[in-house]
Amino acid sequence: QVQLVESGGGLVQAGGSLRLSCAASGRTFSSYGMGWFRQAPGKEREFVAAINYSGSNTYYADSVKGRFTISRDNAKNTMYLQMNSLKPEDTAVYYCAARSGRAAYDFWGQGTQVTVSS
Repeated sequence: QVQLVESGGGLVQAGGSLRLSCAASGRTFSSYGMGWFRQAPGKEREFVAAINYSGSNTYYADSVKGRFTISRDNAKNTMYLQMNSLKPEDTAVYYCAARSGRAAYDFWGQGTQVTVSS
């Protein structure tokens, strides 16, 4: 069992940057694969980025590749999403999620709002 809390969202102008954090409870954080997802108004939730348990492998949606960077600090039980060159279409509620192995993401945070103004 792991509990996740996102932070770092806010309002930023297009071209700006934000860093999201996902703090996890529990001592087994380093055993979970982690991911970021987002959901814009009226749209389905979509995958943004993922990172394996050790941080050695990362994956990105094409829409954010080259602009976003996912990372994790297992000593701090925290995952990050550095978002650069933000666009209005990045506006969404961003969620972090955890999964064991290659199973479905079982644990989700409450989300943090990111709004990018043009």
